[in-house]
Amino acid sequence: MSGKSKFTGKIGRSLYDTTISFEREESPAKGKPNVIYILMDDMGFAQLGCYGSNINTPNIDRLADEGLRYNNFHTTAVCSATRASLLTGANHHSCGVNTTTEGRNGLNNNLGGINPQFATIAEILKEYDYRTFAVGKWHLCGADERTDAGPFNNWPLGKGFDNYYGFLDAHMDQWHPTLTRDNTRVSQPKEPKDGYHATEDFVDNAIQYIYKHRFSYPEQPFFLYLAFGAMHSPHHAPREYIDKYKGKFDKGWDVIREEWFARQKEMGIVNESAELTERNEYVPAWDSLNDDQKRAYTRYMETFAGMLEHTDAQIGRLIDFLEKSNILDNTIIVFTSDNGASAEGGKDGHFNQASSMDITEEYPHDVELALKHYDTIGDEYSMPHYPTGWANAGNTPFQWYKTWVYEGGVKDPLIMRYPEQIEDKGGIRRQFNHVSDITPTILDMLGFEKPKVIKGVAQKELEGISFKASFDNENADTGKHVQYFEMFGNRSIYKEGWKAVTNHEFTEDYDKDVWELYHVDEDYSEKYNVADKYPDKLKELQEEWFIEASKYGVFPMDKHGFHAYKGQMGKRFESMVFPAVHKEYDNVEFPYDLPMNFGISSRNNTITIRLNRKSDKEEGVLISSGDRFGGTSIYILNNHLHYVYNLYGEKYYHAVSESELGTGIIELKRKFCIKGKGKADVELYINGSKTGETKVEEFNYMTMGTTSFRVDKITSVNEADYSAPFEYTGEIEKIVIDVEASNINQKDLIEKELHAD
Repeated sequence: MSGKSKFTGKIGRSLYDTTISFEREESPAKGKPNVIYILMDDMGFAQLGCYGSNINTPNIDRLADEGLRYNNFHTTAVCSATRASLLTGANHHSCGVNTTTEGRNGLNNNLGGINPQFATIAEILKEYDYRTFAVGKWHLCGADERTDAGPFNNWPLGKGFDNYYGFLDAHMDQWHPTLTRDNTRVSQPKEPKDGYHATEDFVDNAIQYIYKHRFSYPEQPFFLYLAFGAMHSPHHAPREYIDKYKGKFDKGWDVIREEWFARQKEMGIVNESAELTERNEYVPAWDSLNDDQKRAYTRYMETFAGMLEHTDAQIGRLIDFLEKSNILDNTIIVFTSDNGASAEGGKDGHFNQASSMDITEEYPHDVELALKHYDTIGDEYSMPHYPTGWANAGNTPFQWYKTWVYEGGVKDPLIMRYPEQIEDKGGIRRQFNHVSDITPTILDMLGFEKPKVIKGVAQKELEGISFKASFDNENADTGKHVQYFEMFGNRSIYKEGWKAVTNHEFTEDYDKDVWELYHVDEDYSEKYNVADKYPDKLKELQEEWFIEASKYGVFPMDKHGFHAYKGQMGKRFESMVFPAVHKEYDNVEFPYDLPMNFGISSRNNTITIRLNRKSDKEEGVLISSGDRFGGTSIYILNNHLHYVYNLYGEKYYHAVSESELGTGIIELKRKFCIKGKGKADVELYINGSKTGETKVEEFNYMTMGTTSFRVDKITSVNEADYSAPFEYTGEIEKIVIDVEASNINQKDLIEKELHAD
């Protein structure tokens, strides 16, 4: 901590006749508090103990008891967008992150990272001499940027953070994460069998960053951005946490919703006039389920609850450290979630979350898998996500979920703790506010303004509004009277106690979308659609939405919704346009992770590999993508070429070369040819001659892990044949990846398959 200094001495010919003198300005951070943002992922409004649930969250509850809870706080409905808005104090379209950063197209509202004209709070606070740390989930750079060579401009260190430790992706295996420290990929410090869990690792690093900083510069305040992978799937937790909840959810989601709502009413966290909305139309009544379904669904929820309590315990470790260091009360703590509870588990939940995101279809095999692997749900051999019914409960008393812009998708817990400025301990505030308002509020609390220029870039104004006035006045008008929402075409707008909303999730034509109207000042939970009763008010809000959307760069919007509908997952892929890809990689001497944002699984592609084999004993992985829960791998074993397509860890489409490889210069080729919805033919070649084949009957929706040369990076794609990393022991002269452009013939083929009887 230094502030700025100005030389005021006199330069002589040598040090003997030089007067050394500096005039040092006082640091603008002197005497200011530390700031911590704690961000949860996919955690709904009702899932904390202090927001009504029966899940044990004593440490988060402590923050609420010693600070303020807000019951009318809103996010953007999805992860990357909320993070961008939180860190910049701007609307997410304005700062370049319309949805998630994977599908960027270069348009101003979809840059795949934050527009430099909207500096992050880390960049702003560094201008005021703060130290800055980021730990956990980032998800604010394009998938093609997540390589060992960057580019790093959208990574945390490029956005104002002095140190970073965590993962760059949308979600991650909590037992086997792909980790980054600063600008370098690193391995996890120990294995699950030795007690590793990512959430614990993140808090360990957050504490270490603070500890080391305070020993060197105790007078300099810090900003910590602690963004957990929890509670996003996969839901992973130590067994003892999961087992604590045995029997706690046997009543089912219908009764649990009622109990949680009653508790919310009792503690006043929902408005007095609030009513519980009806069970969502895609959630079956609990009493209609058979015993197998109930047993599977209950275990998924026990796992989620165990993970939440485990995360709370790690937050408790951080709070304890701050308290023992005598800096807890000199630290502003903001706690929230990035969106409502997620419906990505579908009707039946998933033992392997990659299997589908269709909330309208039943997948009975997922119940069978859950029961078959019942004792492993939540451990490193599972990738679970609870059913939609538990998400409906998690968003009590609201309707819909993450990605929807109804209250179930956008209304989240918000807790603020800072005794110096918040005296109403345990108070509840009901003012409407938005995630873009948090950073303006923090700057207001610190007495700082956003600089006009940061890192040489002229800055745009903050778009959020400080709600500091609500700290000591529960009836304060904070000035937040209008806020638009848009996510994957789902749209809504709040204006002065009214809200208009339309659900584009299951339609393709915007002209067919039907708008609803809710008087949310009186109808807190959005239960009563009064569009027919107040058509003029609805029209007013629709027009207001277009004004706000134009002002903040919403257009163009996405064509399709986020979730699959009636089994038509291909619809979203059909709307995406991919260019052809030709990539050549020479002299693949070391393991390397690839920026594989090529859309390979839905397009014809060929991978060609040239080896210089000195011995027929050389073997190992040549290129792999994914992990034990799904992916592909090309490898050599017992002098034969192998290709495997791992479908959700349950089916393996395996091709093996008929002939052995031999030595010398050898050219290997794997061809992948789309043959319809979720179907492909795979052929293997050695030196131009076909030598093996298999048929893929169903695609993975998504895979985790990484795409890597020479190794299977995290866990093995085909554990029956080898254990990761199984590094190739020979010389790889070249790898060539060719992917066809998406074209009308292929789209027509998928469309035909989708609508086939």
